[in-house]
Amino acid sequence: MNHIDRFFATIERKPVDRPACWLGMPVPAAYEALFKYFKVSNLQELKIKIGSDIWDVDVPYNHPPNNHIAMAFDFPKKGQDMEHRTLTAPGFFEDYKDPLKDDIDAFDWPEPDEHLDEEQCRRVVEEVPEGYPVMGVLWSAHFQDVYSAFGMSTAFVTMLRYPDIFTAVHDKIIEFYLKANKIFYEATKGMLDAVLIGNDFGGQKRLMLSPDNIKKFAMPGAKKLVDQAKSYGLKVIYHSCGSIFEAIPELINIGVDAIHPIQALAVNMELVRLKKHFSDKVSFCGGVDAQELLVFGTADQVREKVYELKTIMPTGLIISPSHEAILPDVPPVNIQALFQAVIE
Repeated sequence: MNHIDRFFATIERKPVDRPACWLGMPVPAAYEALFKYFKVSNLQELKIKIGSDIWDVDVPYNHPPNNHIAMAFDFPKKGQDMEHRTLTAPGFFEDYKDPLKDDIDAFDWPEPDEHLDEEQCRRVVEEVPEGYPVMGVLWSAHFQDVYSAFGMSTAFVTMLRYPDIFTAVHDKIIEFYLKANKIFYEATKGMLDAVLIGNDFGGQKRLMLSPDNIKKFAMPGAKKLVDQAKSYGLKVIYHSCGSIFEAIPELINIGVDAIHPIQALAVNMELVRLKKHFSDKVSFCGGVDAQELLVFGTADQVREKVYELKTIMPTGLIISPSHEAILPDVPPVNIQALFQAVIE
C-alpha cells in the first residue's frame, strides 16, 4: 500500500499492510537534535526519512508577530501580550454579562480575508511531495478561544450564570473560523484529504466540564465546523487532550472520523477500553505516550508499546505520539524506534 491508500484504509478501519503513522509536529526547539540524529537538513526530509504517512500543512495565517491562526484573537488584557498569553489570563470579555447591554462588537474582531491569501494557501499545499495524504491543520479551536475571551475560570462561570453572553461571544468565534476555513478550502479544493481541528476538553483525570455542558455549549459549534469540512469531502480528525472518554460519544454524533491524540496516561484512555466501546464507530490517532514513555523510556520499551498497539488495533489507529508537538525532551532514538516498530 502507498501512503494515501494506507491512510484511508486505517481511518476507515479497513485491512491494511500496517497501520498508518504520523510524526506529529515537532516544535522548532526540537529540530536541531532531530535533524542531527537523522542526518537531514529540514522537516520535509525528516518526514520522508522516518516514513510518516501523513503530510500536515499549517494554514498560512498572516497576523504578526505570531502568524498562527490559533492566535488570531487579541483577547489578552491587563498587560498580557499575545506571545505569552495563557488561557487563564483575564480576557477582553471578562466583565461582560449581558449581550443586550454589553456590546460584543466593541472588540476588534479580525476579518479572515485580511489575513489569509488564497494563493499562499494553494502554494503551501502544492509544495507537499507527491504521494502523501494532505492534512490541513486548521485547529479552529473555538472553545479554547472562548476560554481566552473571558479568562478560563471566568468563562466557565459565565457559561453557567450568563449563558447568553457566553454563547454570543462563542458564536462570533465560530463565525470567524467558518469564514477562514472556507477561504482555505476553496483555495485548495481537490488538494486536501483531511483536516485536524479541535479543543482541549480534558484534564489528566476527567473532563474539565460535564458531558452535558460539552454537548450543550461546545458541540453545536463543533458540528458546524465538522459539517463544513465534510461538505468538501474531507476526513476530520478531532483533537482533544486529556481524559475525554465521556465526551467521545458526542464527537461520534457530530461525525468526526478519528479522535486525536489518545493521551495514553489520562484516566480511561487506554486503547483496550477505547476499542471495546468505540472501535466500530470511530477511529483514533496517537497512543504512544509522550508524557513519560517517549521522554524517559528506552527505545526497546517504545518498540514494545508500538507492537502492543498494533496487536490491539491492527487498523483504525493512526499510530503517533500522544501529543501533536514533539518537544526537545524526546530523545530522537525513541522517535526512530516508534517508526521502525510501526513499519516492521
